[in-house]
Amino acid sequence: QVQLVESGGGLVQAGDSLRLSCVSSDRMFWNYAMGWFRQLPGKDREFVASLSWNFDVTEYADSVKGRFTISKDNSKNTVYLQMNSLKPEDTAVYYCAQGRRSWSMATSIVEDYDYWGQGIQVTVSS
Repeated sequence: QVQLVESGGGLVQAGDSLRLSCVSSDRMFWNYAMGWFRQLPGKDREFVASLSWNFDVTEYADSVKGRFTISKDNSKNTVYLQMNSLKPEDTAVYYCAQGRRSWSMATSIVEDYDYWGQGIQVTVSS
């Protein structure tokens, strides 16, 4: 069973930056698309960003374009989400996810991901 562990969340002020990290236990991590989603209590999980297995393609939600950047380091089995110019509406629990299929492209569809982290809280105060 693949495990994903997020870190880097916390409480910040509007305009600040945070970098989330997510480490995968899968030795084939390099072969899969990775994504970040977020969720508020009582609401559906919302797509944030995705990166294809070969780094070629990224996708971002309109609400974070130009502010957030997804990247990964295959040597560390880690995917990152750099979040700049944070806004109070970015407050949520953030989840990383690993793609379901090998050589997968970036995707915003929840069902295209097989494994999920436990989630990490990001709170942005105004």
